[in-house]
Amino acid sequence: MGGYRASGKVKVAAIVTEYRYNSHAEVIVGRLLGGLSYNPLIEVVSLYTDQVPENDMSRGEALRCGIPIYLTIRETIRSSHCTEPIDGVILIGEHGDYPLNEKEQMMYPRRRFLEETIAALDELDLMVPIFSDKHLAYEFDDAIWMYEQMRARGIPFMGGSSIPHCEHVPTFDQRHLKTLQEVVVVSSGGLEGYGIHALEVLQSLTEQREGGETGVRSIHLLRGTDGEAWAAMDRGEWPEDLLLQALKAIPNLPAVRPREVEPDPALFIIEYRDGTKGYIIQFKRLVEQWSFAFRHQQQVTAALCDSDLDRPFAHFERLTRMIEAFMMDGQEPFPADRTLLTTGMICYAMDSLYEGKKLDTPKLDMTY
Repeated sequence: MGGYRASGKVKVAAIVTEYRYNSHAEVIVGRLLGGLSYNPLIEVVSLYTDQVPENDMSRGEALRCGIPIYLTIRETIRSSHCTEPIDGVILIGEHGDYPLNEKEQMMYPRRRFLEETIAALDELDLMVPIFSDKHLAYEFDDAIWMYEQMRARGIPFMGGSSIPHCEHVPTFDQRHLKTLQEVVVVSSGGLEGYGIHALEVLQSLTEQREGGETGVRSIHLLRGTDGEAWAAMDRGEWPEDLLLQALKAIPNLPAVRPREVEPDPALFIIEYRDGTKGYIIQFKRLVEQWSFAFRHQQQVTAALCDSDLDRPFAHFERLTRMIEAFMMDGQEPFPADRTLLTTGMICYAMDSLYEGKKLDTPKLDMTY
């Protein structure tokens, strides 16, 4: 596990797709390099960048901080300039010039990042905590392989989105989640890239119901054409009252009828194996934040996930502090199974969109 050095700080290697202004690499690794008015508790000692765009920041920051940028992931993990092995690895496979597949998924090299990282760690006979940003992979079979490889080695793992860790406004009694029956999450942005944030919010709530997670039975993603989402609501297939309560939790939202502003939102419908229902309504213009409302024992609770819209993005500061604590003590701050399950959920959702139908999800028969 991670250990302190003479400097008093745990040492980590950072492996990213690209490092430019407002990228996930900048708002996470950049903080660990002392940017965005952040006082880091751990130390980045080596860096790998898969791509170097014209607006790259990595070279200047590495020079400023006196850390090497290696040409391969193996060299980055080995960090031969250090007198002792690294204590942890941060993987950020987000942003950059990568292709879309036929299912409209961004083909980020997250499996390759982890595969090469594990190979290098194996050579060194190291077992250190690994953080991987957002979902594990665009192919669920890859994600399963990644998860199983880490579990087989006993590697502590943390992944996922920053949004589930935002403060809830207003706060509420978390015990209400034990009797959660159905939940609507309000989201925005692109189907895969932002849908995973909403699925992570959803799962962070539903996994707390009495008895824990029971697995997902089916997923259906409606793109949002010809008013499909609203027609489904009119048929009683998802609850309008929870939508309206979730929207009320978002500050400064104009008093408008949502369907008039957004005639074609996307709709995710998630059926859990124990009968719990989850819905994500994803707008293009109406909102820029995430909120939710859930039903429990004939009552409704709603709240905002209080994420910043502008720099310095306080929700990434909260996530970075969690990453630091994880690198220092190796204790997973929430179930790693959540990241595997939400990865499967977004992969099945994009499959559902591609095939144009509701899909059964036998590979999501997961409990934790």
